[in-house]
Amino acid sequence: MIGEPRAPRRVLLVEDNALNLDMLSRRLTRKGYDVLTALDGESAVSLARAHQPDLVVLDMSLPVLDGLEATRRIKDAPETRDTPILILTAHALVHDRERAFGAGCDDFDTKPVDLPRLLGKMEALLDGRR
Repeated sequence: MIGEPRAPRRVLLVEDNALNLDMLSRRLTRKGYDVLTALDGESAVSLARAHQPDLVVLDMSLPVLDGLEATRRIKDAPETRDTPILILTAHALVHDRERAFGAGCDDFDTKPVDLPRLLGKMEALLDGRR
């Protein structure tokens, strides 16, 4: 209904650097997102399947399963197939971007995090456009 506040959108944030994870998680929470966190790719896949977030933002370089394999597994599962995934990485080469899209991600952004740019990309994915 018009005028009713919308429920917070659930974002799964996956980052192996605990300080970066905490900083970005707090910033997204202040922006009104419901944030789940994981420190590795395997946990990301499990949490995505269990909680079916509205969006997954994950680092490309993760322990246990890297971000590319985690993306493939999230996109291969029927319950999370349509979940948009944004890869966030310090790897800014064209080849890295191609590998990320090849794994099935829906968008790509680079570190260091530019919060306004990241939020714009997140909202575009959440609104169903690129």
